[in-house]
Amino acid sequence: MAWWRNFVSFFSFRSSSSRFQGSDAAAHTIKSHGARVAKNHLHDWLILLLLVVIEVILVSVHPFYRYVGKDMLTDLKFPFKDNTVPVWSVPLYAVILPIFIFLIVYIRRRDVYDFHHAILGLLFSVLITAIITDAIKNGVGRPRPNFFWRCFPDGIEAYDRMGNVICHGKESEIREGHKSFPSGHTSWSFAGLGFLALYISGKIQAFDGRGHVAKLCLVFLPLLGAALVGVSRVNDYWHHWQDVFAGAIIGWVVSAFCYLQFFPPPSNDKGWGPYAYFIAQEEFYSRRDNAAAAAAAQSAVIVDAPIAGGQPRPFHNQTYHQMEMGAAQ
Repeated sequence: MAWWRNFVSFFSFRSSSSRFQGSDAAAHTIKSHGARVAKNHLHDWLILLLLVVIEVILVSVHPFYRYVGKDMLTDLKFPFKDNTVPVWSVPLYAVILPIFIFLIVYIRRRDVYDFHHAILGLLFSVLITAIITDAIKNGVGRPRPNFFWRCFPDGIEAYDRMGNVICHGKESEIREGHKSFPSGHTSWSFAGLGFLALYISGKIQAFDGRGHVAKLCLVFLPLLGAALVGVSRVNDYWHHWQDVFAGAIIGWVVSAFCYLQFFPPPSNDKGWGPYAYFIAQEEFYSRRDNAAAAAAAQSAVIVDAPIAGGQPRPFHNQTYHQMEMGAAQ
């Protein structure tokens, strides 16, 4: 049952590399390295703020009102129901929940590189996905399956001379009714929970080649949650199945790109930690080796041949060139 002990030691995160098994992760805490890490990535945080501004603009932009004829309404007369998964809950499980997991990992490992880069990668994943999703929504303007009841809440239809609908419902509901493709709930879910799934797979080394399939249960759990959110969007008649499928692809692909920007692939021997952690460790070992070499050189005492008076002359803190010149004299 050795595989089970490795599986339940999820929060141990031991490296498979012997060079780093004895590394001091406690040396990389928020207190000791947090300010420096944040400063080094200041431009990334500024870009995040810019992405937030872009997303706010896209949400407020008027979508394209696609032509909707009477014959097309046959597939758009599904009931206008409430959301099974409310909009306000999406950031909770797609952003807050993963950050909570990252915090638990940080408390265990005390590695600010892992904590900072996980949060940064997650936020990039969600915001980039949101921008792509809303930009496509506004450009496509596909009607939702419940568009008929948004357009004609009283059931009385009206059309112009071109055969296009003349809606008399709430402007906000009509506007939202033209934002079916792709699904924002689904793309956000796969962007956040997909990133979390990749993060967990790296931490437990799910793809270490030892064939412990039980680890995949923990990896698939966030993906299952994201998939169920997509299913609820179809069941609530807020999206067509193509909307959900496209949203899932967008969120998953973006999350993979953003994760690999900061972490090695989960199948990598070093997939349990961020790139920055290993760079910091290499720098630490390099400084330690250089300091040891310098200390050894300074502690060496080279004594010259006896001089007049019978006392040897020490050559502390002299270069070899100075020693040779003195010996020649």
